[in-house]
Amino acid sequence: MHEVVTGNAGDDTRLGWFVGHFMDEASGRMTGDVEVKWSAYAGGEHRDGWGANHSATTLCILVRGRFHLRFPDREVWLEREGDFCQWAPNVPHWWEPDGPTVVISVRWPSVAGDSYPVDDPT
Repeated sequence: MHEVVTGNAGDDTRLGWFVGHFMDEASGRMTGDVEVKWSAYAGGEHRDGWGANHSATTLCILVRGRFHLRFPDREVWLEREGDFCQWAPNVPHWWEPDGPTVVISVRWPSVAGDSYPVDDPT
């Protein structure tokens, strides 16, 4: 185990994710306990279809901008720096930034193959 690991979340990622089971063991950031993602959007991007996770809980935290999350029974807007939304496993979700936006996503546990597509539940 590495005692201290440094880097830049925007530069050193795997599709935005920089901590989790999918990282190289030599990086010091490989773990099955948690996944962490840095997402910087220009605006106009969105999740391709609905998705969910079999066992992971997800926490999305707004760093700056505005971020739109949709769930089968509600819509959530993260608008103030520090706004967050957390959802349980097997909850379908869809997201879209509203203009330039940065969010941090945390999922736990970090399990290979945990994400799955969901037909539009609305």
